[in-house]
Amino acid sequence: MKILILSTWFPYPLNQGSKIRAFFLIKALAENHEITLISFEDAPIQPEWKEEIHKYCKEIIIFPKQPFAYQKTKLLLGFFSTKPSTVFAGYSKDFEALVLQTAKQRNPDLIFAFTFVTAPYALKTDIPLKVVDADNLLAFMLYENYQLAQGLLQKLRRYMAYIKFKNYESNIYRHFDRCLVVSEKDVDRIKTYIPFTDQQVLNVPNGVNTQTHKPGTIAKQKKQIIYNGAMTYYPNYDAMFFFLKDIFPRILHQLPGTQLNITGKTQGVPIENLPMTKNVRLTGYLPDIRPIVSSSSVCIVPLRQGAGTRLKILEAMALGTAVVSTTKGAEGLSVENGIHLLIADTPEKFAKAVIQLMEDEELNQKIVQNALSLVQNIYNWDQIGANFAQQISNLSNIKNHA
Repeated sequence: MKILILSTWFPYPLNQGSKIRAFFLIKALAENHEITLISFEDAPIQPEWKEEIHKYCKEIIIFPKQPFAYQKTKLLLGFFSTKPSTVFAGYSKDFEALVLQTAKQRNPDLIFAFTFVTAPYALKTDIPLKVVDADNLLAFMLYENYQLAQGLLQKLRRYMAYIKFKNYESNIYRHFDRCLVVSEKDVDRIKTYIPFTDQQVLNVPNGVNTQTHKPGTIAKQKKQIIYNGAMTYYPNYDAMFFFLKDIFPRILHQLPGTQLNITGKTQGVPIENLPMTKNVRLTGYLPDIRPIVSSSSVCIVPLRQGAGTRLKILEAMALGTAVVSTTKGAEGLSVENGIHLLIADTPEKFAKAVIQLMEDEELNQKIVQNALSLVQNIYNWDQIGANFAQQISNLSNIKNHA
């Protein structure tokens, strides 16, 4: 088939969860299909990035605009719209024209839209097969934000944002032949507010490249723990606030000298509001986090909110680093507490779990080996991609015989 792909993010370099997901799904489709990619320019695109994506896409068309750059006046006007403010403010007639023109010229058999940002443009076309990757179900994340709201005004604003996004996702996604989500839990969730058939929703989990992410020869630093998530994403910031305020002091009390490394960008993040200590190091953006994850004895995932599944957990597991997570952090993953990782939700239990993995080498290694087997057998991108590509081929066959 000829496939037209619309991407919110340019799918390279592989430095962010949504880009990683897009890259490996595109790679899987490219095995047997001809791909044309239209992508927003979320950051200045380097020639070598395009060169890498050209291995999988016959044609790459860059739309020179950031997907989340909004005019303030449009955002304000969006408050009075039935659509979410970001959708109202971010819709581009120029991008729509580009999609329609490309569809007319290339005559693709299928259009595949990544996230809610590009989904409405796909529906403007008369391409016979339409697929959307819902990725994170933002309506559910907004509902969690509403539940955490304090004060009547904040509750009202967050509830309105939730209702708008829930209605928007329902009105858009229901018109696609297939909608991708990242876990069986999200399959059940999305069906609560969108009237999908069982065939319409596909569970295509996130994964890890087990060829590039594998246990290395780097020595473990017994008192080094890591959080590999940029705090520019609010759930990551909230996770670190929770950990530094309520959990880390308990760990330091029992294991003085423990070092926490936090990776990722911090531009625009109110670091001054975090209860930092000399035992915390902000590494900033690292082009390759594998060495620092591999050398850590424990990867912490103290998330209290957010959506989707955590690539940071899968990457740590593939690299041979034991994980301690909250229930929310491990949400959607086929993991068992005490087998593949340790799960704890209170400050006391979370600190105890981290200390246990730092002190008990036998337990640490048992968790590491079980987790490694899990990602190699279930969460490797080669297997996920092959299953996804087969589902798309099945869709084409069903449509052709309809």
